[in-house]
Amino acid sequence: MTTFDANQIEVFLEAGKNWELEKLYIDLASTKGKALTPVEKKFLRGLLCGCSPAEIASVVYQSRSSSTVRVYLSNGLYKYIEEMLSNQAGNSVKVKNWSRVTYLLEKAGYKKDKLQLQSINGNGKTIKEPENNLVQFQSTALIDWGAAVDVSNFQGRTTELGKIKQWVLEDNCRLVLLLGMAGIGKTAFSVKLAQELQSDFEYIIWRSLRLAPTLEKILEQLITLLSPDQQDKNADTVDEKISLLIDCLRSSRCLIVLDSFDSILVSNNQYNKHSNSNSENTDLTSLILPIKYKPEYEIYQELIQRLGESQHQSCVILTSREKTPEITALEGQNLPVRSWKLTGLGKKASFSILQSKGLNQLTEKESQILVDWYAGNPLFLQLAATAIQDLFGGDINEFISQRTIVFGDLRLILEQQFNRLSQLEKNVLYWLAINQDWVSLSELKDNIIPGLSPRLSQRLILDAVDLLQKRSLIEQQAGRFSPTPALIEYTTERLIEENLKLSAAKEDCLLMQTLLTAHNQNHTGKSRLKLEF
Repeated sequence: MTTFDANQIEVFLEAGKNWELEKLYIDLASTKGKALTPVEKKFLRGLLCGCSPAEIASVVYQSRSSSTVRVYLSNGLYKYIEEMLSNQAGNSVKVKNWSRVTYLLEKAGYKKDKLQLQSINGNGKTIKEPENNLVQFQSTALIDWGAAVDVSNFQGRTTELGKIKQWVLEDNCRLVLLLGMAGIGKTAFSVKLAQELQSDFEYIIWRSLRLAPTLEKILEQLITLLSPDQQDKNADTVDEKISLLIDCLRSSRCLIVLDSFDSILVSNNQYNKHSNSNSENTDLTSLILPIKYKPEYEIYQELIQRLGESQHQSCVILTSREKTPEITALEGQNLPVRSWKLTGLGKKASFSILQSKGLNQLTEKESQILVDWYAGNPLFLQLAATAIQDLFGGDINEFISQRTIVFGDLRLILEQQFNRLSQLEKNVLYWLAINQDWVSLSELKDNIIPGLSPRLSQRLILDAVDLLQKRSLIEQQAGRFSPTPALIEYTTERLIEENLKLSAAKEDCLLMQTLLTAHNQNHTGKSRLKLEF
């Protein structure tokens, strides 16, 4: 009876066309401590050809049972590959399943350059492939965009994209917060960033928190995608599921984007509903309240804490209008947790947005006025451009002459963010808006809260300004602060409306009257919004 010997079969030789086989054999032998066996080389070539263990068994052993191949791979090749790549990368790399082998080895540089690939013509002669007909290799990364927006018309942000990519790829940041006010383009930026990083990760997952899903639901989605074999493990608590997610981030290189993180944060209006106004102490402390999570969403803080503190080879990117305390505590210029505040677009990108909305006849001066008014905020520019088309027949001069900067949907957007503030934060914004210029902290503390002790007043003002920065509502230049022009206009209009509402109550109206007096003195003389055209 003839014995079947797999060593006598030379199969999967086509792997040598696309892969640096000899180099791979040598490097794996070095890791193993001795040369690969003929069977190990066959199995490796089979994996490089994209074959599953069952397909390898069918070719090598002419059997439908893949158990022998699976055991051989798990106890041998997978371990050698993991150790070799971990030593090269400087961090733990896991194969996890057969389909990841080609991805990991390609990332490690074992795949031949496309320009070197050759083919054989009908006469048996070797010819070089034409440059425009190169063999194309598809990335094996798992990508799940969820409800990500279309960014085919993305404008600008080249510098910011380059900086965040450096943080992720070179500085190995584990957690990055993209901060910015409403409409500034955080969502689009996160999608564009993920697109540009997708070749550097095994998994790309983009999820929106706009509808405030529970953490348990988000964790279940992520674990199912990253490691289907772990979803059935005994993880009864959210804490255990966070641990499973961290394990996934350690074993695979993953990029996860959680958009609209501020959707699970509470507004100060919600605080006030539950505040006790019967005591003087409560009234005083309620002047300013920290950024916190909504009830039943506090467990997200544990997730952020562990993502930033635990060592792993992945990166989680958050977008938010507000920065939470745990991120403030974890971040640093030389630490693996960092935040980046997105500001307005530059002139060229802003002009492109206006033109894409149909305003093709704008002069440079007219366009510059709109860019200055809305500080390069992409959404605000789009809303203004739509109004110019719909209400003024495309006449930019007529729109500018109205001097109505904040209106319609734009006003609603600013109102939503303004309503999240404590009363002291609102008062600081009122004063900054009325001043119409950059203001220092010393100038603020002398005017905002008359009647309080200097120490208490200074502490409260510092807290308020700090929170306004973390809410992306003010900018800072050399220790002086100011809102954007559109927010200045909204805030002054709001102040006038509030004064009318409180006109019957003289005591409550005292601060409003003081602010309005300052407004009347400053608004006509040095308005940042006064632009000649």
